[in-house]
Amino acid sequence: MSERKVRIGNQTAPWASRITEPFEYAVENGFDAFEWFLDAGGMGDGWEEADIGREERQEIGRIALEHDILLSVHAPWWLNPLEPAGYEHLLKSLEFAKDLGAANLNMHMASEQGLQAFEEALTPLLHRLADLQIRLSIENVPHSEPEEFNEFFARLADAGYDAGTRVGMCLDLGHANLCPATNNDYLGFIDRLAPHVPIVHLHLHENYGDDDTHIPLFSGASAEDPSGIEGFVDRMKKRGFSGCGIMEVWPEPPSVLIQVRDRLLRMFNTRRAE
Repeated sequence: MSERKVRIGNQTAPWASRITEPFEYAVENGFDAFEWFLDAGGMGDGWEEADIGREERQEIGRIALEHDILLSVHAPWWLNPLEPAGYEHLLKSLEFAKDLGAANLNMHMASEQGLQAFEEALTPLLHRLADLQIRLSIENVPHSEPEEFNEFFARLADAGYDAGTRVGMCLDLGHANLCPATNNDYLGFIDRLAPHVPIVHLHLHENYGDDDTHIPLFSGASAEDPSGIEGFVDRMKKRGFSGCGIMEVWPEPPSVLIQVRDRLLRMFNTRRAE
């Protein structure tokens, strides 16, 4: 996780023909990041940890290492660590990440009972992560406001946690666009994030500000005007971002993923941070 590099990858999808199809596509097409999104139990479809046994997990990890693919695991989106069952499931997701050799475990912000309660619920997990080579990323959901993350990471710093190394923010670009305080203005969302908020992971998709439609980048509003994506890249470069950008889409045809990846990497490699 100390490597200074931007990786662009893809993610599992419940509408793929097989659980492993998107990962196989990543391997075949030279992607260097991939995320396993555990999504059963929320919408009644998808898959869960038990669907991939330990030996298969270890084989996936071996293949990823051989092809220089950095793995991430996305805990179920509906998971709330303040509930005993939610925290226990979070530990199942952590075990899945360990078996894969994943570098990152991602989860949604759950601040409905306050940031102090959320921090206290995560404290046992953060202590566990201190002995593992796995980082926790906290993702903004559509109703999250930037100031929540400013306060949350200030609280973690006061508590002595190594923000950025063992815990950081997953910036979900589509969710930022849906935030009521910055609707249709994800750049405004980013600009309201304080410098002490470590962005360590990215979820990449777009929408028109009305629904979480998960449109591939450069296929929605940015198809006609890419200045928003250019501004996003500039801001990430200014923050010194290194890590994985995960395209949370499985388009038809999947070759759209290659086009998005290549265009994003050109931007990251050629644009200068202002």
